[in-house]
This record gives sequence, C-alpha cells and structure tokens, in this order.
Amino acid sequence: MNRHVNFERLHNFRDLGGYATEDGRRVRWGALFRSDSLAKLADGDGDRGEDWDRFLALGVRTVIDLRYPWEIEANGRVPDHPSLAYHNLSVEHRPYNQAGLGPDVEPGPYLVQRYMEVAHDGVKELRRALEVIAGAEDGPVVFHCASGKDRTGLLAALVLALMGVDETDIVEDFTLTELATERLVADWRAAHSGRLPDWPGYGRAPADVMRLFLAALAERHGSVRDYATGLLGVDDELVAALRARLLEPAGEPPLSFRRADERDLAELVRLRDEAARRLLARGIDQWKPGQLGEDHFRARLADGEVWIATLGPGGPVAGAWELWWDDPAAWGPQPPTAGYVHRLMTDHRTGPPGTGRRMLAEAERRVAAAGRSLCRLDCLAGNARLRAYYEAAGYEAVGEQPAKDGGAGHTYAVTLLEKRLRLP
Repeated sequence: MNRHVNFERLHNFRDLGGYATEDGRRVRWGALFRSDSLAKLADGDGDRGEDWDRFLALGVRTVIDLRYPWEIEANGRVPDHPSLAYHNLSVEHRPYNQAGLGPDVEPGPYLVQRYMEVAHDGVKELRRALEVIAGAEDGPVVFHCASGKDRTGLLAALVLALMGVDETDIVEDFTLTELATERLVADWRAAHSGRLPDWPGYGRAPADVMRLFLAALAERHGSVRDYATGLLGVDDELVAALRARLLEPAGEPPLSFRRADERDLAELVRLRDEAARRLLARGIDQWKPGQLGEDHFRARLADGEVWIATLGPGGPVAGAWELWWDDPAAWGPQPPTAGYVHRLMTDHRTGPPGTGRRMLAEAERRVAAAGRSLCRLDCLAGNARLRAYYEAAGYEAVGEQPAKDGGAGHTYAVTLLEKRLRLP
C-alpha cells in the first residue's frame, strides 16, 4: 500500500490511517499525516502553485512543526493561511549534523542514542504534541520536521503505540521513508553545490533503527505506554481522547459487497444524483442531478460490472461503483492490463468514515483477481480535492485527457490516474 501523498516539492508526506489496533479497530484515514518540511510548499520565490492547492485540498487544519526555531528562521515554515493552526514544538534539544557523520557510523546504534535523547529531553514538547493532536477536532493534523524521518518518526511511533498498533506496523511505517530517500538526498545535494552527504546513512530509515529504539525505551521504562505515563504524564483521559480522535468508531457493521442487478437501478440513480448535488454545492460543475437515469446503469450492468456496498449482508446501501474492463473515451485503445473504476459513490447518511476507500480497495482486489496489474480512474482536471483523495490512496497521475466525452452531451478535461497492483 502506498501511503505517500504525491507532491512536487514534498517527498515524505504520508497518511497514518489504516493501521489495525490490538482491539480490532483501525486508525482513521485522512485524520493524521506525517511529512518532511512544509516550508517546501512554497518555492524559493514564494510561489505556492499546485502543491499548495493539493495540500489545502486535504483539509488539514493543524500543523505541528517539530524543528528548531533556528531551522524555521533559516528555511521557512508552512505558509500562513486562515484555516491553519500552527504549533512549533521543538522536541530535539541537542542538535547534530547527520550529513556530516563519518561513513563508519552505524545508523542503528547511533540514531537510537539520538532518539533516546529526544524522548527524554523533549518531554514537554512531546506531551504538548499529543494534546494538540487529541484536541484538534475540526480537521486533519500533520506533524513534520525537516526530512520527516527522525523527530517525525519518533512522534509517529509514540502515537501509534498509544493507539495500540502492533510494533511490527510501527517499524514498517518508519521504514517507508526509504521510498523518499533518493529525493531527500537530491534536495540536500541541491542545497550544497551538488556534493554528496558524507554519511551514507543520510535519509535512510532501516527497520533496525526503530526496532532498537522501541526496545531501548521498553528496557528503560517497561513499555512505550509506561514511558508515556511515567515521563510524559499521559493519563487514561488523554489516551482516550487520542483514540476518539484518531480511531474509526467501534462496533460498526463490516461492509459487504455484491454485484448490482436490475432491482438496484433506482438506488444507483439516487446515489448518483446525491453525489452530483454534493459536487455542485462545492462549486464543482461535473455531474448534474437527473443527468444519468436507469438506462445508463442498465447498460453498465450489461457491458461491465456495477457493485453495491452494504452495511453487512442485506443491510442498508453504503455506496456503489462501476468497474469497466476498457475505457477508450479516457484512455484510448489499451491492452487488457487494467480495470477502470467509475462513479465511486458513497451514501453519506449510512456509509461510515472510510467507505470510499474500502470500496476502492475492493475494486482493486477484483481487478487483481482478474489478472490485471493496473487499476485506473480519472477525475475532473480542476478537482484538486478529489485528485488528492485518490493520490492518498496510492494512485499516481499519469496524464491528462483534455476532451473526454462523458456521454452526457459535452466534453471536459480529466486527469488520468493509475495504481499498480500486486497480483495474487
């Protein structure tokens, strides 16, 4: 699963959602993000551009900057915006230069020592960061440092551990920085006249670093939770607030999926019309109520697949989508290597948080089961919010179709996105 959200200048922005907890719940998607420096959202000339639009489309309302004040003075911070609450909580108190370390320095033991220093020096700031995350009720939170690896990785591990996420997943989450290492090193080289860092471990995130750190914390304090309780003063009330803020609600019936048939035509039209009204309410003129009737969905039943998501077998409808096996209007003639998702529609009255993502995952599973290695979709070229949603789900923009014929009497420009799947 690709947790990275694609930006031009940010390399390590990713979603902490989806991880399972020991009590069977999951961290909510789109609630908590981790990142490298958000100062990169504006280029050297102060131009914000598409990265800034994509960031705002995620709906982030709270930014926690874990860097030193002198780093912010030298390199900037997230641009001001009336929707953003900004907190500078410098958790590290003993600066050091990773890039200047010698080639003989082992990443694991060395970084564990630095992380332990942060865990014990930054008690006040780490506690405050947890309070800010727990209390941010009006939208997603993102926390970051410079590369989004060390200080950010420590706070991510702490939050996930307090949620009850398994240590294996915490370690794996840490290692995902490896997907951004090449670009992080390129940024460093660009800022230092093209020379390489002295330390080969710069920008790397080997699993042993986080594994050894969690073991060292447990050896000294008993467990991560004991460390948080004894040193940070994290009580049951704060943990409960974090869990309420970040975890999917307990006790929701699981989603079930079934192929739609003629009996579902009216329900499919209703879902599509309600989705069109929501788009228009947001100023997005793509779908219109009444534009597609039962004849459209009857044709889709005949030449493709239409799927219904319900709250448990036979329960209320939570959403629907179409699965096509070719899409020449958007993609042109293609070999049979992909499945195409269309009209992903959620019933906002009944669908629990994450319904859209779960339907998308089921569509991807079906595409992979058919032996096709790509899942493709498109979205209106100007819909930054929807594009960011799909990119957060692992899709990559691979082109534009400037004049797609949507079959409703007009053409429009769309962004083409695809995700590579692992075949069974």
